[in-house]
Amino acid sequence: MPLSDHEEQLLSQMEQQLLHDDPKFASAMRGSARGARAGHRMALGALAVVAGLALLVLAVTAQIPLLAIPGFLVMLAGVTYAFSRPKQAPSGPVGVVGQDGSPRARRTGTSSRSGSASSGGGFMARLEERWERRRGEWR
Repeated sequence: MPLSDHEEQLLSQMEQQLLHDDPKFASAMRGSARGARAGHRMALGALAVVAGLALLVLAVTAQIPLLAIPGFLVMLAGVTYAFSRPKQAPSGPVGVVGQDGSPRARRTGTSSRSGSASSGGGFMARLEERWERRRGEWR
């Protein structure tokens, strides 16, 4: 039974509100697209396994041992592809949050040690500073 225009409008407003209020939950609920992609990966992997198995059987029946190696490698690649997860792009801003709360781009090309040392102290120094501030608030 199709939805009326008013119901579709209400549904879209509810979806927008959900995206605004809880983006993590909304992205988890949109996971059905990931399931479809996983199904495609499984199908392609299974196809590669079948092709590798066919190569392997052909190598045995034709008595060509060098053909068995690529057949096995194609099967292995198919299984690996089917059960691996695709790389996902970051869903939000990637970087460091500044003192004022605004995101700044993460520095690239420098090691984490040199980056933290140049930003006014290391990780432990910042932790100690926070600890001292908290202890001062409790007194």
